[in-house]
Amino acid sequence: MLTLDDICLRPARRNEKDLLWQYIYIHNEWKAHDAPYIPLEYQSRFQFGRRLFRRLKEGETAMVVDYHGEAIGYLSCYWEDQSTRWLEVGITLFTSQHWGKQLGRKALTLWISYLFEHHDVARIGLTTWSGNPRMMKCAKALGMSEEGRMRKVRFYQGEYYDSLRYGVLREEWDALHAEQLSLKKAG
Repeated sequence: MLTLDDICLRPARRNEKDLLWQYIYIHNEWKAHDAPYIPLEYQSRFQFGRRLFRRLKEGETAMVVDYHGEAIGYLSCYWEDQSTRWLEVGITLFTSQHWGKQLGRKALTLWISYLFEHHDVARIGLTTWSGNPRMMKCAKALGMSEEGRMRKVRFYQGEYYDSLRYGVLREEWDALHAEQLSLKKAG
């Protein structure tokens, strides 16, 4: 388990399978902000159990975001190109009651730190779209740089949006967190 203040990252518990499936495929308020221009590929409970839920239980490439003992979302990572060590991250917070409270930022701080500790990579990236200003703000607050912007490549509800790539280098991440540690020691 990884913790920061009131956020905990942990593997999924067996008894959470139905709850997580419901949040992802039935009560999916989150999808309106997470690439809504790409249809969600429905998975049965059985398929979910053999795919994403298995990853969530293993806790290596995906973890549950726990807030005060409640599963409120999940994080994942995937190889954009493993041969060149290009690792990307993603986050989903299921409902709007948990948005705008910096819970995602705390969870991503833990997750990115964990991934840098466990993978020999020079950079970790995150991709979003201009229709998700909270995610753009979060990426910048984490210390990620906007590395690429493909203009007007996401068409949704009659409007064009940009695709954005953010990234942080290991040395930037380490310096940012070394500074935070020294501020805590000084304060």
